[in-house]
Amino acid sequence: MAKVILYNQKGENVGDVELSADLFSVPLRPTVVHEAVVGQQANARHLTAHTKRRGEVRGGGRKPWKQKGTGRARQGSIRAPQWKGGGVTFGPNQERSYTKKINRRVRRAALAMCLSEKVREEKFLAVDTLKLDTPKTKRMAAILASLPSHGRKTLVLLEPENAATARATRNLPKALALRADSINVADLLANEYILASQQAIEVLMRVYGSKKAVEKVS
Repeated sequence: MAKVILYNQKGENVGDVELSADLFSVPLRPTVVHEAVVGQQANARHLTAHTKRRGEVRGGGRKPWKQKGTGRARQGSIRAPQWKGGGVTFGPNQERSYTKKINRRVRRAALAMCLSEKVREEKFLAVDTLKLDTPKTKRMAAILASLPSHGRKTLVLLEPENAATARATRNLPKALALRADSINVADLLANEYILASQQAIEVLMRVYGSKKAVEKVS
């Protein structure tokens, strides 16, 4: 069972929070994390480059000249790849798929490894509550300024119903707010600190704290 310091919104130490070992004390395996990141980035890739093949280029329906007797090479269409303005033979097209299948166990194990590494590096911060009465960016900035993560890229994990705090974090350049039940490996690695409310930590342990999913990969 891992423990982290519990802060209040003023940055004061108000106790400790116990974290489940199956989610926050998992040994790091870089190959598993790498596989999850590559899969996430590949699945998020949007295909924009597209070159037309000979069947997609307008025109060229008529044979340019007769097959024999002209002394020139035989041609079937002016939209063949060897013609200027013709189709492209091996160009990029939108039919290609970069989708990479990532097993659910691997993805969950990678999430647990990233969270555990943040705890070991003392870069996982717990706050008793992050609920704001009104979604004021100034108020959220003051809370972040009182914590050890001040001035660093911070991933703020919130309980799903806490929309006001998510809106208050939206305009802060070094903070990103995510629902605790919708985290991903890339964002965990891209931010130096993770800040989570007590309720968000409970959501994390309930949603991702599957010991079997981690053990079979570790």
